[in-house]
Amino acid sequence: MPQDTITPTAPSDSPAQSPLVSLPSLFRPSPLDHQLRLSSYFTDRFLLGSAFAFIGGGILGGYHGSTMASLRFRAENSHRFPTTTTGWYQYHKSKNYNCMLRAVKEGLRLGPRLAGWTGAFFLFEELVDRWRLKRDAISSVVAALTLSSLFSLRHRFNLATHLRTARVGLVAGLAYGVAQDILSLAGGRRVGYVDTVFGKHGN
Repeated sequence: MPQDTITPTAPSDSPAQSPLVSLPSLFRPSPLDHQLRLSSYFTDRFLLGSAFAFIGGGILGGYHGSTMASLRFRAENSHRFPTTTTGWYQYHKSKNYNCMLRAVKEGLRLGPRLAGWTGAFFLFEELVDRWRLKRDAISSVVAALTLSSLFSLRHRFNLATHLRTARVGLVAGLAYGVAQDILSLAGGRRVGYVDTVFGKHGN
């Protein structure tokens, strides 16, 4: 009986594409680099967004810490207000020192937290972009909902608070994503769901 012959095939030079996206690959060139968000690469958005969030969080934390320290100092010393000019000078000097110290502590506490959550949002957004091979508001909404869920789990919110946090994430992610898509359309870049709605196809 004739035997079937098996012809060996040469191995392919191009590795198989995996649908999963590894974290180190986010900092390497991507096929989506011609579809930039806010005319900037992921590394730029990640670093600048985290830096601005750190500064904003530091300012907000410093203001909150200073205000609370001032109120606490006044309450703790309400029974022994100074009666002389020198006493009032020492009183305000001590109060200002406590306010400044508390402002620095709260600023350094809130700044890194806000920077971390902001960086996580950009990271999730880029992961969804590369998994879908599209950049649009859908990825922003998915990233915002994921982040809001993690935030709720981190702080052990009850169901009602969890739902409110998810609603805030949905609105914020949708507004941010749509704003980016409007800028992209104004710059001449195609947006996937817009082409689907209006029946446009092509590169």
